[in-house]
Amino acid sequence: MTSRRLLLAATGGLLLAGRSLRANPAAPWDAAPASRHPDWRVRAAHWAVLAPNPHNRQPWILDLAADGGALLRCDLDRRLPATDPLDRQITIGLGAFAELFRMAAAEEGRLVAIEPFPEGEPAPRLDARPVARILPLPGHAARDPLFAHAPRRRSAKEPFDMARPVVADALTDLAAATGPSFRATASQAETAALRDLAWRAWVTEAETPEAHLETVNLMRLGSAAIAAQPDGVPVGGPGLDDLVARGVITREGFATPGGAGWTAMFDRYRPMLAATPAFVWTVGPDTRAAAFAAGAAWLRLNLAATGLGLALQPVSQALQEYPAMAPHFAEMHRLTGTTAPLRLQMLGRLGHPQPGAPHPRPTPRWPAESRIVGG
Repeated sequence: MTSRRLLLAATGGLLLAGRSLRANPAAPWDAAPASRHPDWRVRAAHWAVLAPNPHNRQPWILDLAADGGALLRCDLDRRLPATDPLDRQITIGLGAFAELFRMAAAEEGRLVAIEPFPEGEPAPRLDARPVARILPLPGHAARDPLFAHAPRRRSAKEPFDMARPVVADALTDLAAATGPSFRATASQAETAALRDLAWRAWVTEAETPEAHLETVNLMRLGSAAIAAQPDGVPVGGPGLDDLVARGVITREGFATPGGAGWTAMFDRYRPMLAATPAFVWTVGPDTRAAAFAAGAAWLRLNLAATGLGLALQPVSQALQEYPAMAPHFAEMHRLTGTTAPLRLQMLGRLGHPQPGAPHPRPTPRWPAESRIVGG
């Protein structure tokens, strides 16, 4: 436990360092539709920063180029070395950013080309080379109908309505929106097996110190911390801020097995994962470019689910590539029938919100301007 405390102290003390409080960390969700910036690339970025990404790290840097295009880079300080040692999930998040950027440009009739890894695919991890080159093209782009759902897209961390199944027609619509990488099941037997495995993988991550501490050290405890650092895992809002202020909710409590935060996590996630009537996943080759493409597919799946009134949450613990997760990784591929040369890229739980459940709050975001350089 000594190493736990040292790591917590070292990381936790940096959360607010050098950051000025922001009045509303959810403001980018409201600002995007009203953006009137003169540069179309900045306008598109106002939307793109709303893309789903692992642990809400928002790893994107948009480098505006003199030729009127842009380079998309990874902020290497925002990777997840414990749970994502090969930067695969971070690459997926960057692919989602690029796809939402493309959609936002198309909403204005702008046609853009997105070239993944123009200077080569880095391995085994991302490096300073661009993840994608974005170039404007002549011609007119048609609007993408999925873009209309971007302001309401959420990752739904809640139990779903088990009395209301996900019908086959909905899965057909999701497949059409996502593309050929889409797979799904609403079979009771198959979903039961996947629920069990998703829970066991979640427990394994919680009980692997390096993996769990990566999440705990990214928690922003209380609204003030969330406003100062609107990335990572927000823990705040009505009913929670007072507990943070009184020291009831602490980073140490989340990190320590048997602690109040630790127990609360288990009490929340066990019934949440159990209340899952369907699973969806995407597959692709095990390459860097395929992971980038998987980000676009995952975004499209998210937006299509939102449009159908469905709730979606990624549960990709079993897809992570660190030693403790290897047995679950193999079992998840077996259960989903995914064999080489394909691999699972993303896995999510899908269902209808429970009756009367409020729409989930938007996840905090850094404003687009904070993630843009050059120009």
